Amino acid sequence: MERARIWHPAILGEPELLRARRVTHRFPRHTHEGYGFGVIEHGALGFRYRGEELVAPAGTINLVVPDEPHTGQPAVADGWAYRMFYLGADLMGRAHRALAPAAGLPQFRAGVLRDENLAARLGALHEAIELASAPRLELEIRFVALLKDFIRRHASHRPDGDRSRDAPRELACAREYLREHYADEVRLDHLAAITGLSPWHLARTFARAFGVPPHAYQLQLRVGEARRLLARGQAAADVAAATGFTDQSHLIRHFKRLTGMTPGRYRKNVQD
Repeated sequence: MERARIWHPAILGEPELLRARRVTHRFPRHTHEGYGFGVIEHGALGFRYRGEELVAPAGTINLVVPDEPHTGQPAVADGWAYRMFYLGADLMGRAHRALAPAAGLPQFRAGVLRDENLAARLGALHEAIELASAPRLELEIRFVALLKDFIRRHASHRPDGDRSRDAPRELACAREYLREHYADEVRLDHLAAITGLSPWHLARTFARAFGVPPHAYQLQLRVGEARRLLARGQAAADVAAATGFTDQSHLIRHFKRLTGMTPGRYRKNVQD
């Protein structure tokens, strides 16, 4: 049975936590603005990441970094159960600089980490936060220690390249325009005119630079803003209108594809 709970624990502030069981849901190719890492508790997760088809079985850590495209689907018949932390890039950068003051964002090559100790600590901390089974100060200290060990053990010492930073100026301009006009109906020829590129060249190179084509990137932005508005308690119909979806059913269809839950379920999770 598919189930999911997502929330923002007050003790941590910024990070978003997810506990879910997926059986048939398949996440389309997409990216995140921040980092995501979690532990597989049961079953196995399959996903395409950095040009490889990966499998994360129970007891391993799955990981994605900002702007790196990936998918997600069951790798075994009964799907997978997992606990995830989603962190902003700024938070990971601060944790990295605590270890190396001159460091930038930590880079991780692997999408699956086999580290039994870290996986056990990650799962135990996630559960303790969910159940509030330890004092706040203890949980905060355990979280900080976990981030530092995660970076110390698995971050690459060589810069891996940042899609945002390395993208040509024209493509960065196109992405910024989509960010500013995520709720508008943007035409490819208009976007091409802004950048000075041909529509065909823009469509091809944008996907190469940012992992998804312009229309998929705009859709991610719409769903991301929908999440923020739903978390504030706004009704799904109002959110659909504010974020550029044609109607509430249009929002529901794409929101569920990218998050694994309906807008109503997400709003209830976060509000609770």
